[in-house]
Amino acid sequence: MTNRVYATYWIETAFPLAQAAETMAGEQSTGTFVRVPGETDALREAHAAVVESIEELEDAAAPSLPGSGLPKGGGDGRRRTARVTLSWPVHNFGPSLPNLLATVAGNLSELKAFSGLKLLDLRLPPVFLDRYQGPQFGVPGTRELADVWDRPMIGTIIKPSVGLDPEATAAQVAGLLDAGIDFIKDDELQADGPACPFEARISAVMRVINDHAQRTGKKAMYAANLTGDVDEMLRRHDHVLAEGGTCVMASMNSIGLPAMKMLRAHSQLPIHGHRNGWGMLGRSPAIGMSYVAFQKLWRLAGIDHTHVNGIDNKFCEANESVIASARECLTPMFDPPHPGCEIMPVFSSGQSAKQAHATYEALGSTDLIFAAGGGILAHPGGPAAGVTALRQAWDAAVAGVPLDEASRQAPELQAALGAFAG
Repeated sequence: MTNRVYATYWIETAFPLAQAAETMAGEQSTGTFVRVPGETDALREAHAAVVESIEELEDAAAPSLPGSGLPKGGGDGRRRTARVTLSWPVHNFGPSLPNLLATVAGNLSELKAFSGLKLLDLRLPPVFLDRYQGPQFGVPGTRELADVWDRPMIGTIIKPSVGLDPEATAAQVAGLLDAGIDFIKDDELQADGPACPFEARISAVMRVINDHAQRTGKKAMYAANLTGDVDEMLRRHDHVLAEGGTCVMASMNSIGLPAMKMLRAHSQLPIHGHRNGWGMLGRSPAIGMSYVAFQKLWRLAGIDHTHVNGIDNKFCEANESVIASARECLTPMFDPPHPGCEIMPVFSSGQSAKQAHATYEALGSTDLIFAAGGGILAHPGGPAAGVTALRQAWDAAVAGVPLDEASRQAPELQAALGAFAG
């Protein structure tokens, strides 16, 4: 691939598709609503965005979004949809993620010619790796730190999300460690509030994690939510590192790409990228950005894990979208010899033992963190039985043993299926 960026969109418009695509290309490169004196043919040749392809889809019955316009004369009454791919030379903006985002998203969603426009995918040239480090640990580094191989990492989230003080948080962690958990994370709502200060919480939690590791040889990974201003995040990272922690977490939408780049440059630990707020970009089929496109920006910026929701999740995301996002996390962004920047997908949101088979069948990999809150903590036999049930379910999925058959030999799994059948 040359030094060009490729972006694929879904569009809906009352204008002829070729005209609509050229409007997109002009708006996001050299053009405006009229030709201006400085926009020479030579300048356009060097800098204009190119319409690479247009794939017409079915017509829309009505405008998906308000405020769209019609061609002069009203057009032919059709409202067309299509997949459109545009490309730009990198020399328009340089290998800069913030300016890339302004180019491929920018003002496009506000153009009156469109009653729907959504960014679906991005392809970036390796020149971006000259500025961005990508994930430091990714899948193999995360597995090595957690010492979990050949199966998913079983994880959970501190609940209730807020309200526990540092010692109560540590007590919950101690119980989870005794249950055999691999991965624990703060909720994104718990960062550094006065009721549970960050440093006190991390010190209390790491005390029990370190004690447990000394006794058993197993050190669970704890993703400490250090989200904040840049100086706060760097200071909090250093506290986690000093206490023996093996992971930090940041809310991606809250801190932005430049702050993530700075955190990655400073960090000596895996970065758990939480995607809270992505629903504002991804939920509507008619506007925003798919997670397939979104996660590529953050992989380059340096995250090592990210959430993808889960099969039959408690939110609104369809299973096909969940699996597409997870598969992309594990798909190289760049060809060898460049690093692929693969990261660990995190399945969460209403997950329990009943989703293991469907998840494995759809993804075809055990390179994931399977995070269950209620699916562990609310198991009738307690958290230890909840963790055991998840491992039993995943062992059966990988071995190709049907869930009901596996449960007949595994009382923890059988109890989980009864408790979480709804």
